[in-house]
Amino acid sequence: MSAAAGEVVVVETGVANLASVESALRRLGATPRRTRSPGDVESARAVVLPGVGAFAAAMAALRAHGLVEPLRARVEAGGATLAVCLGMQLLGEGSEEAPGVEGVGAFPGVAARFPEAVRAPLLGWSRIEPQGPCQLLEPAFVYFAHSYRFTSPPPGWAWAKAEHAGPFVAALERGSALACQFHPELSSAAGLSLLGRWLRRAGVGPSLEAPPCPR
Repeated sequence: MSAAAGEVVVVETGVANLASVESALRRLGATPRRTRSPGDVESARAVVLPGVGAFAAAMAALRAHGLVEPLRARVEAGGATLAVCLGMQLLGEGSEEAPGVEGVGAFPGVAARFPEAVRAPLLGWSRIEPQGPCQLLEPAFVYFAHSYRFTSPPPGWAWAKAEHAGPFVAALERGSALACQFHPELSSAAGLSLLGRWLRRAGVGPSLEAPPCPR
């Protein structure tokens, strides 16, 4: 598979560690390329919005580079987009972490902090269970590292749930758009299998098969 055929654009916000997701993409035969260009986000076959860091800082970076509208349009159209952890929260309307800061607004919902009575951040492995007709998501144990989450899925999206102080939205999918509260790039065979399915849906690979997903 050529680099052009397997290229995946990775949005560089300046607040995320991109190395782990880039490494996972390379393991699957894809070629990640970092960008801050709205044109790349509009035209790329596949786009990744990673996220580790603060909601307000990440949104400020997206706005500064003119990326909010292209991301919103792409996700609303079901284009091949993968949002990871904070990246998933950025696609909503906002977060309790940063009151008054608007998100990308690709779907309704505000990310809420876990209740004070439970451990936050949630760090470690939890099982996800697809709800409804998911094409990409499968039951699996995956790795989480977050303090905020969506408590209900937006209309029109298939989703998977996990449990921590009650059910929460672990992932969303619609068309070729996939948003994961967990880190597929850190989720061993299950995460690589999911990334491989998304890459195939996007039409960019993979040329290498991921190990079977453990149940």
